[in-house]
Amino acid sequence: MADCFTKEKRSEVMSKIRSKNTKAEVLVFRELRRRGIYFQKHYNKAPGKPDIALPRKKKAVFIDGDFWHGYQFSKKKHRLPKKYWLKKIESNIIRDKQNRAKLRKEGWKVMRVWEHEVFKKFDKTINKTTKFLVKDCDK
Repeated sequence: MADCFTKEKRSEVMSKIRSKNTKAEVLVFRELRRRGIYFQKHYNKAPGKPDIALPRKKKAVFIDGDFWHGYQFSKKKHRLPKKYWLKKIESNIIRDKQNRAKLRKEGWKVMRVWEHEVFKKFDKTINKTTKFLVKDCDK
């Protein structure tokens, strides 16, 4: 499958894609703050830099983009250009699994939220995330 953009245009398009403070993340951050939940954004002292972290409670939430982190990758991978994207997304999936395993080994509780969940089931996703973050660790 050939790219429909020139190399320069593709570079411009890709440069606009953010790794931090995506639309989904900003929506979740805003609502959690509105609910009075204090957290660290993009906490770099934990493996994988969780998007939301409560270091004292050892809780981490990742808000993952569907494409970049391979949501239903096994069903969709046949549609991707073979050379670059398959390897890129597969390595992202492996890295994500390793980071979650490291966090769990260090005693962290980890939650993953998919981008489409934030946009399509916002209230349900926020309630689930809030419950995860405020739930007492000792119980």
